[in-house]
Amino acid sequence: MAERAILAYFNTPEQAEQALEKIKSLRLVDYAIDRFDGYAGTGIQQLDQLGNTIAGTFRGLGYLTLGGDFDNPDAAVLGAASVSASGMSSGGPDNRVTGRDILLTAIVEEADYEQAWQFAKEAGAL
Repeated sequence: MAERAILAYFNTPEQAEQALEKIKSLRLVDYAIDRFDGYAGTGIQQLDQLGNTIAGTFRGLGYLTLGGDFDNPDAAVLGAASVSASGMSSGGPDNRVTGRDILLTAIVEEADYEQAWQFAKEAGAL
């Protein structure tokens, strides 16, 4: 039987998990819930790895505030220009730009596609 993929974007992981619980009642082949952003790498994980910010021995503003690990200096400059890096964003948790950064990918049998998509929309999917 044929399969179809659903790519549903959510504001929170809880919304994606809520949709997934309902979709599991259908013929679900495979699924994944991922968080994504526009910055490469994991950046700083612990404050004791910060280095000396006064002496300038850190990789840059994008590394400190966004967790970005930029290999390209141009990408680092663009990351530092983000409103999330400067702290001057328009709100949201931790003063970060809000948005749909949670992706639920679900592969279902074709006959269950419409019902699965309805479950995702009811949970707040875009």
